[in-house]
Amino acid sequence: MIHVYIVAIFLHLYVIFVTKYRRRVLSNSHLLSLAVTFKELYLKFNAKLSEFNGECDHVHLLVSTSPNTPSVVQLVNSLKAGSSRRLQREFNDIAGMFSQNVLWNRSYFAGTCGSAPLDVIKQYIQQQDWPH
Repeated sequence: MIHVYIVAIFLHLYVIFVTKYRRRVLSNSHLLSLAVTFKELYLKFNAKLSEFNGECDHVHLLVSTSPNTPSVVQLVNSLKAGSSRRLQREFNDIAGMFSQNVLWNRSYFAGTCGSAPLDVIKQYIQQQDWPH
């Protein structure tokens, strides 16, 4: 008799994007749009947005993905480019605000959650000061 075991392995990433020049441009409506945009973009990568929050100049994301997903660099670059384009298309106050129509700073933080409990990371993200 042959036994087949299927093991689901998830990679949990904690990601932070900062606006270019750390400008305080994100409002409540911008963040709501970004949440929807990120969820849609993650589906293309077979990933799931587990938690999202942000402030006027940065966003926090908790992503659940599999090791089969393309590299973190490809994932992050696609998310930054796609979200920047969509936000500038939807909101006139963001469009043209930055040179080269780039919303996000080139750098980002992406770290695996390792052995940290996901509830602790989710709680930290939820405690960010969402703009009004």
